[in-house]
Amino acid sequence: MIYPIVKFGDPVLEKVAAPVTKFDDELKKLVEDMFESMYAARGVGLAAPQIGISKHLAVIDITFKEDPDARLVLANPKIIHTEGKQTGSEGCLSIPEFREEVTRANKVTIRAQDINGKWYEKTGEELLARAFLHETDHLNGKLYISHISALKRDLMKRKIRKLAKAGQW
Repeated sequence: MIYPIVKFGDPVLEKVAAPVTKFDDELKKLVEDMFESMYAARGVGLAAPQIGISKHLAVIDITFKEDPDARLVLANPKIIHTEGKQTGSEGCLSIPEFREEVTRANKVTIRAQDINGKWYEKTGEELLARAFLHETDHLNGKLYISHISALKRDLMKRKIRKLAKAGQW
């Protein structure tokens, strides 16, 4: 099932998600639906709050279906190490049509649970590092625009309010 993506302005995007406590068939179905929804929206990462579900759960595939082994499920992820810096254009499925330069760590190690509840650690660099940070931000009620200047953020919010007023958001 493809879920609609929740857009900026929805309160679910600005609250800390609840931990995943049950690793059952329902969760497996949700994860498959999240991958399907992410691919349909042409994204490389998706957090459960972005489909209106306040769970500490995200999926990532930076290869966009090219490598099935690259599909990652992050339940209850925590960033345990970061190093270096990278600056690059970043967007978000919940803030479509907007992109900004964002500086983030270049190398990131996360600790998370897989689809069966088993803990694992994974280190990613460049795009994967950015995806780890972007999706864990979502789970903690933060959007990438919190990493840009207040001026750029205010301009973006103003444009979004205009679009919403026009019924285009």
